[in-house]
Amino acid sequence: MDISLSDLNKTIINCKKCPRLVKFIDKVSINKRKQNKDEVYWGKPVPGFGDLNSKLAIIGLAPAAHGGTRTGRAFTGDKSGDFLFKCLYEAGISNLPFSKHLNDNLSLKSTYITNILKCVPPEDKPLSKEISNCSYFFDQEILSLKKLKVIVTLGKVAFDNCAKLYKQKLNIKEKFIFKHGKKKILPNGLIILSSYHPSPRNVNTKLISTKMMINLFKEAKKLANF
Repeated sequence: MDISLSDLNKTIINCKKCPRLVKFIDKVSINKRKQNKDEVYWGKPVPGFGDLNSKLAIIGLAPAAHGGTRTGRAFTGDKSGDFLFKCLYEAGISNLPFSKHLNDNLSLKSTYITNILKCVPPEDKPLSKEISNCSYFFDQEILSLKKLKVIVTLGKVAFDNCAKLYKQKLNIKEKFIFKHGKKKILPNGLIILSSYHPSPRNVNTKLISTKMMINLFKEAKKLANF
């Protein structure tokens, strides 16, 4: 049975399936970073955001401890998000070159952004059971985007879990290969475009550059035809 995206997001926000993650979110929200000590943290699972009619979906692993877990929006308020939105703005996908908080007037052009896992895991390392618990939410989010044409996966874990969904859904037996910029065209015409994660480590080690990511998002936009 289909569930509306707004109802799904309410369910996500109220989810407490993973005790380890619930405990860690509470800890993060109490033991705040020095620069955020006066802020009230979101402190709940973080749903996706964007247009229900989106042709492009961007998928990450999980909210950051002092990013999405603090602000309530994926890739918002952390360094990975700063890099990501600078690139999305230059590619003509975001109306702002930053994403700071829920009321910053950010809007995306035909794009939906979410994470495989809706809660921040300790050391950014989710347990397989936690990914499994959250897979229903991710599956429902993606399947509710009826006009979806392209998925950009940020990082190998996001890629692997996205591949798992569609291998099951479309009964695909062949192996999915992760490589930055590689396109995988599925039997239903959907394209998965894999990318390195826009983490500070990947940027600082020059595994990815601003130019590389802008070009990747421009290609995604072209493939999605918007």
